[in-house]
Amino acid sequence: MNSLTFTLKPKRNTAKKIVVEMDADRLERLAANLGMFNPDFLASVKRAERDYEVGRVRKIHSLRELIR
Repeated sequence: MNSLTFTLKPKRNTAKKIVVEMDADRLERLAANLGMFNPDFLASVKRAERDYEVGRVRKIHSLRELIR
């Protein structure tokens, strides 16, 4: 697997956020490595968009809320 070079910078205002910079080619390569061009993944994104449009969503403040 090829290496991906990108820049990480901490946000000045908050300690919990960072800024990630990379060019479009590297972003596309990262997406391919993570399986984001997989047909099953793309179908799940379309389903999620339909759910969002009809209002079947809820706000969460932490990922821990999903396992309760």
